[in-house]
Amino acid sequence: MESVIAKVESKYKKKAVADVRPGDSVKVSQKVKEGSKERIQVFEGVVIRVSRKNSLTASLTVRRIASGVGVEKTFLMHAPSVLKVEVIKRSKVRRNYLSYLRERSGKKARLSGVEFDRDAVNVAEDEAAEAEEEKLKEAAEKAHEEKESKEAVKQAKEEAKAQEALAKHDEKAPEAESEEK
Repeated sequence: MESVIAKVESKYKKKAVADVRPGDSVKVSQKVKEGSKERIQVFEGVVIRVSRKNSLTASLTVRRIASGVGVEKTFLMHAPSVLKVEVIKRSKVRRNYLSYLRERSGKKARLSGVEFDRDAVNVAEDEAAEAEEEKLKEAAEKAHEEKESKEAVKQAKEEAKAQEALAKHDEKAPEAESEEK
């Protein structure tokens, strides 16, 4: 018999999650809300740690170097804000927690790659996440089209004013010539 906690957790768990291991290079697509706007932000780096893989609180820590500074982000795998985790490269490591990468930089921080079936690992397709991603893209396109139409109307008004000014100038030009003679 399943416990009450396990039933509640199963309701919030995602159906399929990518098989992520320490040493993998991944792209994590995260939904970010800024004011009233929503967008998708991609964080790409090396997985340093994966903890509680089969739990609702499963998390992965991803590290990357941004402008010469090491940046680490921890993502909850089953969080609704994490839309997709895509494994790009798999590396051979012999530890579960790669904290030693923090002290290394450049060629010393490289990990040797291993062949893997990319399609099988990234098979975790979440229809709800894909629908959300598509909805965000459509909203961004719609906002872009509205902005372009407003700019086109504004430019048309400016062109009309310019034509008006030219017409007035052309009317005054013959008068000025007749006065000079």
